[in-house]
Amino acid sequence: MPVDQFMAEFFGQNIVYLLLAVFIIICVMAGVRIVPQSEKFVVERLGRLQSVLGPGINFIVPFLDRVRHQVSILERQLPPMTQDAITSDNVLVQVETSVFYRIIEPEKTVYRIRDVDAAISTTVAGIVRSEIGRMELDQVQANRSRLIEAVRDQVSQQVDDWGIEVTRAEILDVNLDQATRAAMLQQLNAERARRAQVTEAEGKKRAVELQADADLYAAEQEAKARRVLADAEAYATQVVAGAIAENGLEAAQYQVALKQVEAISKMGAGQGNQTVVLPANALDAFADAFKMLKGR
Repeated sequence: MPVDQFMAEFFGQNIVYLLLAVFIIICVMAGVRIVPQSEKFVVERLGRLQSVLGPGINFIVPFLDRVRHQVSILERQLPPMTQDAITSDNVLVQVETSVFYRIIEPEKTVYRIRDVDAAISTTVAGIVRSEIGRMELDQVQANRSRLIEAVRDQVSQQVDDWGIEVTRAEILDVNLDQATRAAMLQQLNAERARRAQVTEAEGKKRAVELQADADLYAAEQEAKARRVLADAEAYATQVVAGAIAENGLEAAQYQVALKQVEAISKMGAGQGNQTVVLPANALDAFADAFKMLKGR
């Protein structure tokens, strides 16, 4: 067999095997899909939804199945949104909100809604306006947690058909127009002034009450002291009366002389009294007192 003919037959047979091997490799590469942990792949077969591939190694039918969408399942945050709303007491407020969500069913998200972020933003704006329209301004400021919970629950219900889970909704800020702010500031200042006046009045009232209590206590103590003094004088009188009853006139004269001595002593102890003028019988009073004291 000629060499040229042999080489032609050899390469002819091997090229078929080579092409077959290349085809098998292409099929394997086309049929194997490795999905990252943070994504899901949506597979179509001839234009129709076939399956959703989860993280890991997956197999599809080469040339028939095609990965049309690679969807991230990580949590996403919508940019902060600001929308106007009117409270039940006709106050215009600007509410800034932010929503966090993640895609849990990619087949619903890619086939039922075109722009997920815009759809959620519109839904949140409508819910916020509706909820704030049921509240007064003071309730909006005081019950922000209740408003957040209402927004999250209603958004979750409305986006359920889109394969989305709302993980968190936040009310970042509630702003008022300038006129309303000025009116609220004026009201706040008036309230502070009223509280200051009430506090001052209560302080004065308390001071008067304490002074009255102090005066009453002083009067009670003075009355008690007078009663004690009166009791002491009554007791002394009783003692003197008993002594007079026992000793007669001498005891009475002794008490009179003693009182005279005490009176003269007080006169001499007074301030600025350097000269004491005594009556003529003053010395007799001293003598009588000493005599009676000896006689006792």
